Amino acid sequence: MSNLLKIKYNSGDWQKHTTDAIAVGIYKDLKLSRQLQGVNRKLGRGLSNALSGNIIEGKVGEVKIVVGKKGSIAIVYGLGEKNKIDSEILRQAGGAISKTCIKNKIETFSFLIPIDIKDNYMHQAAIEGLVLGSYQYTELKTTEINHFKTKSATIYGISKNIVNKANKVAQGVCFARDLDNRPGNIATPSHLAANAIEIGKKSNIKVTIFERDKFTKMGMGALAGVASGTDVPPKFIIMEYMGGAKKQRPKILVGKGLTFDSGGISIKPSSKMDEMKYDMCGSGVVLGVMKIIETLKPKINIIGIIPSTENMSGDKAYRPGDVLTAYNGKTIEVLNTDAEGRLILADALAYASKHYNPEYILDFATLTGAVVVALGHVATGIMGTDKKLISKIKASAVTTNEKVWEFPLWGEYLDQVKSNIADVKNVGAPMQAGTIAGGAFLKSFVKDDIPWCHFDIAGTAWGDKGLSYQNKGTATGEVIRLVVDLLGI
Repeated sequence: MSNLLKIKYNSGDWQKHTTDAIAVGIYKDLKLSRQLQGVNRKLGRGLSNALSGNIIEGKVGEVKIVVGKKGSIAIVYGLGEKNKIDSEILRQAGGAISKTCIKNKIETFSFLIPIDIKDNYMHQAAIEGLVLGSYQYTELKTTEINHFKTKSATIYGISKNIVNKANKVAQGVCFARDLDNRPGNIATPSHLAANAIEIGKKSNIKVTIFERDKFTKMGMGALAGVASGTDVPPKFIIMEYMGGAKKQRPKILVGKGLTFDSGGISIKPSSKMDEMKYDMCGSGVVLGVMKIIETLKPKINIIGIIPSTENMSGDKAYRPGDVLTAYNGKTIEVLNTDAEGRLILADALAYASKHYNPEYILDFATLTGAVVVALGHVATGIMGTDKKLISKIKASAVTTNEKVWEFPLWGEYLDQVKSNIADVKNVGAPMQAGTIAGGAFLKSFVKDDIPWCHFDIAGTAWGDKGLSYQNKGTATGEVIRLVVDLLGI
């Protein structure tokens, strides 16, 4: 993992810091608070000189390096208008600070939160930004050309508990990014299973792995069908964390673990097929959350389920026109083998519905290109069956700034996935409502009395949202922070 790992809490006097630089915020009014005055003195009036020279404007997203006497360095980050400050501004400031340190080869720095900001979540967001902004995917490079890693950050003015929590949440997101960024020949179903087992070893998370023969005999015909075209061993992964009371109903997270998607017999165009290594980002969400659970050890009951396989076109591959029988006994007409994610999720949702009495089920999947057409890379598409659950998800999305947009699951859309020869088909009406068709299909495999929400993260799991704490063209770890907030950890 190549990101900032050492986040040090310090309750002492920041003016005695021994790091290479100190990061301090300034509002657009450019007034020197007591904190800024202290930094100015350390710099030998370098800050006031920069202000008088109009070098610093205090705009949101602005980061400027000021060098003072004896080589002292300040990283001045803009906060915009004082009455408009929020957690996302601080998260982006944190990300920009880390990227500035990497660019300028600053090994250690101290971070000062403005003394007028007292909100704990704003504090958490700033630390998240520092860690997430430092992330680089470099593990497969054999040369160190232009690769620099900041060693540590020392935090002043934020409580130790908040610093620790924010760091652990952000480390969980970076962990998921690593999994998501790895190519399909490395991040196989066995690799996902191994990471689940490793998480389980470090905590009281029980990990169960069903192999191909096992889940096929159990009746998971949809997962078995998708997996039939590959010799790479598929896995059905279950992670059970029971940190709450026995009577507490578990919350269930289901993640699509399609480690490479060729489209199968309905093969994809070759252009950008390399991006299909990201088709397992739903499993990255689940593993990232469970990694955070392992470190924070909350008093809740939570279960992660990951159906995982490749979708390839070997001589045993399932075909358009085939009919598969899912774990809950429903039959599925396959009209497009490239609509495979919903098939493997069907068995996982049916398994979760049968074997647990959950408070709710959430599933995460890079399910449809249609959601990118509808929402671009700005928001995750969601749809579900319970208004209260959807409302809570939307509230958490606002808190963490991981935008979601609800699509309807009206009866007309449910009718569009009905099959003439089986119970359901794995596509909807041609060239219409593709994202909704995916959700409508999945609804058939969740019991009606279980609150459920589907997250289509195809537009947000990787790409470029222009955020300082993400990297262009790589995995984002999107919605992990949302889920952590929703869980109330």
